[in-house]
Amino acid sequence: MSLSLVRSRALLGLEARPVQVEVHLANGLPSFTLVGLAETEVKEARERVRSAIQNTGLEFPANKRITVNLAPADLPKDSGRFDLPIALGILAASGQVDARKLEGYEFAGELSLGGDLRPVRGALAMSLALARPHHRDRPDRPVAEKLPKLVLPEASAQEAALVPGAEIFRAHHLLDVVRQFLPGDAAVEALDGWAQVKPLALPTQSAYPDLADVKGQAAARRALEIAAAGGHSVLMMGSPGSGKSMLAQRFAGLLPAMTTEEALESAAVASLGGRFSMDKWALRPTCAPHHTASAVALVGGGSPPRPGEISLAHRGVLFLDELPEFPRAALEALREPLESGAITIARAAQRAEFPARFQLIAAMNPCPCGYLGSPLRACRCSPDQISRYQGKLSGPLLDRIDLHVEVGAMAADELVNTPPGEATDAIRARVITARGRAIARQGGTNQALEGQAIDTQCRLDDAAVKFLNTAAARLGWSGRSIHRCLKVARTIADLAGAQEVAVPHVAEAVQYRRALKAAH
Repeated sequence: MSLSLVRSRALLGLEARPVQVEVHLANGLPSFTLVGLAETEVKEARERVRSAIQNTGLEFPANKRITVNLAPADLPKDSGRFDLPIALGILAASGQVDARKLEGYEFAGELSLGGDLRPVRGALAMSLALARPHHRDRPDRPVAEKLPKLVLPEASAQEAALVPGAEIFRAHHLLDVVRQFLPGDAAVEALDGWAQVKPLALPTQSAYPDLADVKGQAAARRALEIAAAGGHSVLMMGSPGSGKSMLAQRFAGLLPAMTTEEALESAAVASLGGRFSMDKWALRPTCAPHHTASAVALVGGGSPPRPGEISLAHRGVLFLDELPEFPRAALEALREPLESGAITIARAAQRAEFPARFQLIAAMNPCPCGYLGSPLRACRCSPDQISRYQGKLSGPLLDRIDLHVEVGAMAADELVNTPPGEATDAIRARVITARGRAIARQGGTNQALEGQAIDTQCRLDDAAVKFLNTAAARLGWSGRSIHRCLKVARTIADLAGAQEVAVPHVAEAVQYRRALKAAH
């Protein structure tokens, strides 16, 4: 048979669209043509596939006119994931493997010149696309229909097997795959290079740094507990060495354990970015890009679009240290994802959407030298320098950060003599209880409240309403600031086990909106 068809998938954002690799062998001048909107790295598969087939002892039809079509033609294809399906298509078209046996399988993998299979990005996204019966490529597919099996390199197969219900097979070498699809009815004995991969269970113990390592800083610890309970964002301001980075790196441990669905979402984005590793399975990510990161590095972009740091921090924490030092365009690009929990990358030829439901933990110094207001060291900055430094953060961005907290410097004797702080496990237990109250009441965290739900769920007594109106008028708050203060107050009430939001809860929430204004 001179025509064969092998199934694979191409990545477009977080989606894994189906691709049919069609191979035709014809008489004529020897050539190897690859069509179907392929990027340069896909076109280079011609040389990798040729060498891999020849070096494994198989026959490459060098005297034929080889045409490989990656359909649909208008879908961009990138990376070396199509090496394995192209090689199998050539072998099936030349009769070296049985094309009928390839039905019911999908393949992806990069080939070395010797035939070894190398890992590919987005294996988890491919597995998710297969495991969801009503995926957009087959919305009419019955739920009971048998799902295709997925064949991947060993380094990619384990992450793909994390999806419940997926049938994943791993292979070390091209020959391991070929042996399973040889012509004829004889059963082929399974070798070490070919095996079905079993999924891993969610971890039962936490692997996060302990907040007990941070001594003192009661106000900052309280703010992080509120942020974890309600899903709020935090801005910490303090002098160098006060513990801002230590606090931020331990924040993920305060959050509830990830569900299987959340873990799959987070791992799928990490797989697209080439950052996923099995030891991080079901652990909430903490992404901490350097302050020289561009807007594209933060929110994503490129052609084809790749996820940025905000998407890689999905269901986890985005820590931005030295916040005013980030480029203004990069910080302003965060405004929409902070509200929507998603980012859409639009290009002339394609459009991709990535999830970005992260918790922002930001840190900054109060001035260029960092010692404004410090009792340990005098500030040497002029008022104009301080104003310009703090003015790098726009009002709309600060308006979207729920909690502003000052982190004071500790003297040497305080640092040495202060006992360890409260452990992460104890704080997480309170966070889980408070989140449970919010979810039972409204189906989500307090930070996600919008519109009328804020008025319904954040009920204030008369004294609290009067207090909030007075504070908002004196501080000149916008409508967004008032709503965010209400949501923070609702979280504080949940931590206290209160049904209604009272004056003490509102008063504490107001303090977290005043810290940066006081510094200005």
